[in-house]
Amino acid sequence: MDLGLRGKRAIVTGSTKGICRRVVDLLVDEGADVAICARSPEAVAKALKELKHNADGRVVGRACNVRKEDEYKQWIEDMVQELGGVDIFIPGVSAGGGMDSERNWWNAFEVDVLSVVRGCETVIPHMKKAGGGAITIISSTAAVETFMVPQAYNSMKAALLTYAKQLGQFVGADGIRVNTVSPGPIEFEGGAWDMIKETMEGVYKHTVKAHPTGRLGKPEEVANCIVFLSSPAASWVNGSNLVIDGGYTKRVQF
Repeated sequence: MDLGLRGKRAIVTGSTKGICRRVVDLLVDEGADVAICARSPEAVAKALKELKHNADGRVVGRACNVRKEDEYKQWIEDMVQELGGVDIFIPGVSAGGGMDSERNWWNAFEVDVLSVVRGCETVIPHMKKAGGGAITIISSTAAVETFMVPQAYNSMKAALLTYAKQLGQFVGADGIRVNTVSPGPIEFEGGAWDMIKETMEGVYKHTVKAHPTGRLGKPEEVANCIVFLSSPAASWVNGSNLVIDGGYTKRVQF
Protein backbone atom coordinates (compact mmCIF):
# COMPACT_ATOMS: atom_id res chain seq x y z
CA MET A 1 0.00 0.00 0.00
CA ASP A 2 1.24 3.46 -0.90
CA LEU A 3 0.60 5.67 2.14
CA GLY A 4 1.04 8.81 0.07
CA LEU A 5 3.64 10.28 2.42
CA ARG A 6 6.35 11.22 -0.06
CA GLY A 7 6.92 14.96 0.11
CA LYS A 8 4.68 15.42 3.16
CA ARG A 9 6.03 17.62 5.95
CA ALA A 10 5.80 16.30 9.49
CA ILE A 11 6.61 17.71 12.92
CA VAL A 12 7.14 15.13 15.65
CA THR A 13 8.00 16.10 19.24
CA GLY A 14 9.89 13.91 21.71
CA SER A 15 11.23 12.06 18.72
CA THR A 16 14.79 10.93 19.48
CA LYS A 17 13.84 7.63 21.17
CA GLY A 18 11.02 5.20 21.78
CA ILE A 19 7.73 5.22 19.87
CA CYS A 20 8.17 8.62 18.23
CA ARG A 21 11.68 7.80 17.03
CA ARG A 22 10.21 4.76 15.27
CA VAL A 23 7.55 7.06 13.83
CA VAL A 24 10.25 9.34 12.42
CA ASP A 25 12.15 6.36 10.98
CA LEU A 26 9.03 5.25 9.13
CA LEU A 27 8.13 8.72 7.90
CA VAL A 28 11.54 9.38 6.39
CA ASP A 29 11.59 5.88 4.88
CA GLU A 30 8.33 6.81 3.15
CA GLY A 31 9.93 9.97 1.78
CA ALA A 32 8.43 12.52 4.16
CA ASP A 33 10.38 15.54 5.42
CA VAL A 34 10.45 15.56 9.22
CA ALA A 35 11.30 17.96 12.05
CA ILE A 36 12.37 16.41 15.37
CA CYS A 37 13.10 17.63 18.88
CA ALA A 38 14.03 16.59 22.41
CA ARG A 39 15.27 18.52 25.43
CA SER A 40 18.83 17.28 24.97
CA PRO A 41 20.90 18.93 22.20
CA GLU A 42 23.14 15.85 22.19
CA ALA A 43 20.21 13.51 21.64
CA VAL A 44 18.91 15.63 18.77
CA ALA A 45 22.35 15.85 17.14
CA LYS A 46 22.80 12.08 17.38
CA ALA A 47 19.35 11.40 15.92
CA LEU A 48 19.86 13.88 13.08
CA LYS A 49 23.15 12.25 12.15
CA GLU A 50 21.61 8.78 12.12
CA LEU A 51 18.50 9.83 10.23
CA LYS A 52 20.25 11.87 7.58
CA HIS A 53 22.49 8.90 6.83
CA ASN A 54 19.56 6.52 6.27
CA ALA A 55 16.64 8.74 5.25
CA ASP A 56 14.86 9.20 1.95
CA GLY A 57 13.14 12.29 3.32
CA ARG A 58 14.77 15.43 4.70
CA VAL A 59 15.28 15.71 8.47
CA VAL A 60 15.70 18.91 10.50
CA GLY A 61 15.46 19.74 14.17
CA ARG A 62 16.96 21.13 17.35
CA ALA A 63 16.58 20.91 21.11
CA CYS A 64 13.34 22.25 22.59
CA ASN A 65 11.56 22.11 25.94
CA VAL A 66 7.82 21.86 25.27
CA ARG A 67 7.04 23.18 28.77
CA LYS A 68 8.46 26.59 27.82
CA GLU A 69 5.64 28.17 25.83
CA ASP A 70 7.55 30.80 23.87
CA GLU A 71 10.46 28.48 23.10
CA TYR A 72 8.13 25.70 22.00
CA LYS A 73 5.93 27.84 19.76
CA GLN A 74 8.99 29.44 18.18
CA TRP A 75 10.49 26.00 17.54
CA ILE A 76 7.34 24.94 15.70
CA GLU A 77 7.29 28.14 13.65
CA ASP A 78 10.96 27.68 12.78
CA MET A 79 10.40 24.05 11.75
CA VAL A 80 7.42 25.03 9.59
CA GLN A 81 9.65 27.60 7.91
CA GLU A 82 12.45 25.08 7.34
CA LEU A 83 10.10 22.43 5.98
CA GLY A 84 8.12 24.87 3.88
CA GLY A 85 4.89 24.06 5.67
CA VAL A 86 3.37 21.30 7.80
CA ASP A 87 1.01 18.49 6.82
CA ILE A 88 1.40 16.20 9.86
CA PHE A 89 1.76 16.97 13.56
CA ILE A 90 2.48 14.23 16.11
CA PRO A 91 3.03 15.51 19.67
CA GLY A 92 4.82 12.72 21.50
CA VAL A 93 6.25 14.19 24.70
CA SER A 94 5.01 12.86 28.05
CA ALA A 95 5.89 13.57 31.67
CA GLY A 96 5.28 9.92 32.53
CA GLY A 97 3.73 8.45 35.65
CA GLY A 98 4.15 9.01 39.35
CA MET A 99 2.07 9.94 42.38
CA ASP A 100 4.63 11.07 44.94
CA SER A 101 3.50 14.72 45.02
CA GLU A 102 1.09 17.30 43.63
CA ARG A 103 3.89 18.40 41.32
CA ASN A 104 3.19 15.30 39.19
CA TRP A 105 -0.21 16.75 38.34
CA TRP A 106 1.29 20.07 37.24
CA ASN A 107 3.98 18.29 35.21
CA ALA A 108 1.46 16.02 33.51
CA PHE A 109 -0.84 18.93 32.71
CA GLU A 110 1.91 21.14 31.31
CA VAL A 111 3.63 18.41 29.30
CA ASP A 112 0.94 15.90 28.34
CA VAL A 113 -1.98 18.29 27.85
CA LEU A 114 -0.93 21.92 27.50
CA SER A 115 1.97 21.24 25.12
CA VAL A 116 -0.40 19.29 22.87
CA VAL A 117 -2.94 22.13 22.88
CA ARG A 118 -0.28 24.77 22.21
CA GLY A 119 1.22 22.68 19.45
CA CYS A 120 -2.13 22.11 17.76
CA GLU A 121 -3.06 25.77 17.98
CA THR A 122 0.29 26.69 16.39
CA VAL A 123 0.20 24.23 13.48
CA ILE A 124 -3.51 24.46 12.60
CA PRO A 125 -3.31 27.92 10.92
CA HIS A 126 -0.52 26.58 8.69
CA MET A 127 -2.54 23.45 7.87
CA LYS A 128 -5.56 25.56 6.99
CA LYS A 129 -3.47 27.56 4.53
CA ALA A 130 -2.21 24.31 3.00
CA GLY A 131 -5.75 22.97 2.60
CA GLY A 132 -5.60 20.32 5.30
CA GLY A 133 -3.46 18.08 7.44
CA ALA A 134 -3.40 15.35 10.04
CA ILE A 135 -2.81 15.50 13.79
CA THR A 136 -2.23 12.26 15.67
CA ILE A 137 -2.16 12.55 19.46
CA ILE A 138 -0.71 9.86 21.73
CA SER A 139 -2.91 8.86 24.66
CA SER A 140 -2.74 5.55 26.57
CA THR A 141 -4.81 2.54 27.56
CA ALA A 142 -4.39 3.97 31.08
CA ALA A 143 -6.91 6.58 29.92
CA VAL A 144 -9.63 4.14 28.91
CA GLU A 145 -9.71 1.84 31.93
CA THR A 146 -8.34 1.77 35.47
CA PHE A 147 -4.63 1.01 35.57
CA MET A 148 -2.20 0.62 38.47
CA VAL A 149 -2.76 3.69 40.69
CA PRO A 150 -4.80 6.95 40.58
CA GLN A 151 -2.07 9.09 39.04
CA ALA A 152 -1.99 12.24 36.96
CA TYR A 153 -0.71 10.43 33.86
CA ASN A 154 -3.93 8.43 33.52
CA SER A 155 -6.23 11.43 33.93
CA MET A 156 -4.30 13.72 31.60
CA LYS A 157 -4.14 11.10 28.88
CA ALA A 158 -7.91 10.75 29.24
CA ALA A 159 -8.30 14.51 28.79
CA LEU A 160 -6.54 14.23 25.43
CA LEU A 161 -9.21 11.86 24.13
CA THR A 162 -11.98 14.42 24.62
CA TYR A 163 -9.85 17.27 23.30
CA ALA A 164 -8.89 15.36 20.15
CA LYS A 165 -12.43 14.26 19.40
CA GLN A 166 -13.84 17.76 19.69
CA LEU A 167 -10.91 19.31 17.83
CA GLY A 168 -11.41 16.87 14.95
CA GLN A 169 -14.99 18.05 14.54
CA PHE A 170 -14.01 21.69 14.92
CA VAL A 171 -11.37 21.69 12.16
CA GLY A 172 -12.77 18.90 9.97
CA ALA A 173 -14.27 21.39 7.53
CA ASP A 174 -10.74 22.72 6.96
CA GLY A 175 -9.56 19.30 5.82
CA ILE A 176 -7.71 18.62 9.08
CA ARG A 177 -8.10 15.21 10.70
CA VAL A 178 -7.42 14.67 14.41
CA ASN A 179 -7.06 11.18 15.86
CA THR A 180 -5.55 9.56 18.93
CA VAL A 181 -3.78 6.29 19.57
CA SER A 182 -3.83 4.57 22.96
CA PRO A 183 -0.91 2.17 23.35
CA GLY A 184 -0.83 -0.47 26.06
CA PRO A 185 2.42 -1.30 27.91
CA ILE A 186 5.30 -0.84 25.46
CA GLU A 187 8.86 -1.91 26.25
CA PHE A 188 12.09 -0.47 24.87
CA GLU A 189 15.55 0.30 26.21
CA GLY A 190 15.44 3.39 28.41
CA GLY A 191 11.65 3.50 28.46
CA ALA A 192 9.22 3.41 31.38
CA TRP A 193 8.66 -0.34 31.26
CA ASP A 194 12.39 -0.97 31.02
CA MET A 195 12.72 1.01 34.26
CA ILE A 196 9.79 -0.86 35.86
CA LYS A 197 11.44 -4.15 34.93
CA GLU A 198 14.57 -3.11 36.83
CA THR A 199 12.96 -1.41 39.85
CA MET A 200 9.58 -3.15 40.24
CA GLU A 201 10.16 -6.64 38.93
CA GLY A 202 6.94 -7.95 40.47
CA VAL A 203 4.80 -5.37 38.65
CA TYR A 204 6.59 -6.10 35.39
CA LYS A 205 6.16 -9.87 35.64
CA HIS A 206 2.51 -9.52 36.65
CA THR A 207 1.82 -7.29 33.63
CA VAL A 208 3.52 -9.69 31.23
CA LYS A 209 1.63 -12.63 32.72
CA ALA A 210 -1.69 -10.76 32.45
CA HIS A 211 -1.12 -10.00 28.77
CA PRO A 212 -2.83 -12.50 26.44
CA THR A 213 0.28 -12.66 24.25
CA GLY A 214 2.66 -13.14 27.16
CA ARG A 215 4.79 -10.14 26.20
CA LEU A 216 4.72 -6.36 26.10
CA GLY A 217 4.44 -4.34 22.90
CA LYS A 218 7.25 -2.94 20.79
CA PRO A 219 7.59 0.72 19.72
CA GLU A 220 7.40 -0.12 16.03
CA GLU A 221 4.05 -1.86 16.54
CA VAL A 222 2.60 1.46 17.71
CA ALA A 223 4.55 3.55 15.22
CA ASN A 224 3.09 1.61 12.29
CA CYS A 225 -0.41 2.61 13.38
CA ILE A 226 0.51 6.24 14.04
CA VAL A 227 2.07 6.63 10.61
CA PHE A 228 -0.95 5.08 8.90
CA LEU A 229 -3.42 7.35 10.74
CA SER A 230 -1.26 10.35 9.85
CA SER A 231 -1.11 9.45 6.17
CA PRO A 232 -3.46 10.22 3.27
CA ALA A 233 -4.27 6.50 3.22
CA ALA A 234 -6.40 7.14 6.35
CA SER A 235 -8.23 10.06 4.74
CA TRP A 236 -11.65 9.01 6.10
CA VAL A 237 -10.51 8.51 9.69
CA ASN A 238 -11.19 11.51 11.93
CA GLY A 239 -12.01 11.68 15.64
CA SER A 240 -11.06 8.07 16.31
CA ASN A 241 -9.09 6.57 19.18
CA LEU A 242 -7.14 3.51 18.10
CA VAL A 243 -6.28 1.18 20.99
CA ILE A 244 -2.95 -0.55 20.28
CA ASP A 245 -2.43 -3.07 23.05
CA GLY A 246 -2.35 -6.59 21.64
CA GLY A 247 -5.61 -7.33 23.47
CA TYR A 248 -4.35 -6.30 26.92
CA THR A 249 -7.30 -4.15 28.01
CA LYS A 250 -10.52 -5.81 29.16
CA ARG A 251 -12.93 -3.16 27.90
CA VAL A 252 -15.36 -3.84 25.09
CA GLN A 253 -15.18 -1.11 22.47
CA PHE A 254 -18.60 -0.84 20.81
